[in-house]
Amino acid sequence: MTTNKKKINISVVIPCYNEAGGVTDSLNEVYKAIQNRNDIEIITVNDGSTDKTSTILNDYASQTSEMHVIHNNPNLGYGASLKKGIREANGEIIVITDADGTYPASTIPELLEELKENDMAVGARTGLNVQVPLIRRPAKWALLCYARWMSRADIKDLNSGLRAFRKKDALHFSPLLPDGFSFTGTITLAMHVNGMRVSYLPIN
Repeated sequence: MTTNKKKINISVVIPCYNEAGGVTDSLNEVYKAIQNRNDIEIITVNDGSTDKTSTILNDYASQTSEMHVIHNNPNLGYGASLKKGIREANGEIIVITDADGTYPASTIPELLEELKENDMAVGARTGLNVQVPLIRRPAKWALLCYARWMSRADIKDLNSGLRAFRKKDALHFSPLLPDGFSFTGTITLAMHVNGMRVSYLPIN
């Protein structure tokens, strides 16, 4: 007797580093957002956490067949964790988000709709309720202006950690994508410079 293996079309990749205080709530929000689909998996990448993140992720995965945990030892970096999760993903569509609840997981279905007609859909922090520390605003603005000049594109959010794209495109650009936090900014520029379609969905 053979059993039909569920086909995975979408993989949500979540890098985690010392997120014991909030990762459970974040995972609950992701599951709530995708509860009406049966073609999604969640890949969490524990990036050498020194708190209880590893135990929490393992316990969560033991109760949910859709979730897989990858453990980095030692810490490899945000971008390296994303690239590892993307390589291991079974879905042709990748969604990335953070483990600390920074981004609204409820917008994942909207990002997937946007992706139908685009090469990447970005949750742009341009909604009515966005909090950016004052000390970081000048640098973020300058970097955004530079990125717009470099790409000749109207980039709304250069380095948002909530976005959806296709695995094949991420693998294509993988040699360019750094292991650190500039992963998101680099893939944004790479797609714009190569004339690909990028959509920006305002989020809070």
